[in-house]
Amino acid sequence: MGTPVSSIRNLGPAVEAALARAGVPDAETLREIGAHEAYARMLRAGTKAHFIGYYVMHMALQGRPWNDCRGKEKEALRLRFDALCAEVAGVAALSGIEAVLDEIGVVPRERLQGG
Repeated sequence: MGTPVSSIRNLGPAVEAALARAGVPDAETLREIGAHEAYARMLRAGTKAHFIGYYVMHMALQGRPWNDCRGKEKEALRLRFDALCAEVAGVAALSGIEAVLDEIGVVPRERLQGG
């Protein structure tokens, strides 16, 4: 067994346990696969998606304070997070009017199937 995930600044026992359930047993594995892939594995293992947890993991692996993520960097991470959540859910991400139309059931089927 390698170094505990919780040895990385800003990553505690809850993240460590979620990563272990997702097949990321230690800090070395986390560093090797990176925050994005690790979070994808967590989502696939049933962890509920939270943007803060996503960017905190990115900051932690860079050795930065969790609240150091701001501006364009945070916006870019948000786009990656949303795309990841859509990918894991297996559905194209809908936004704006399409999201509203989908909610009431009137988005054309081909749009929902990537057409």
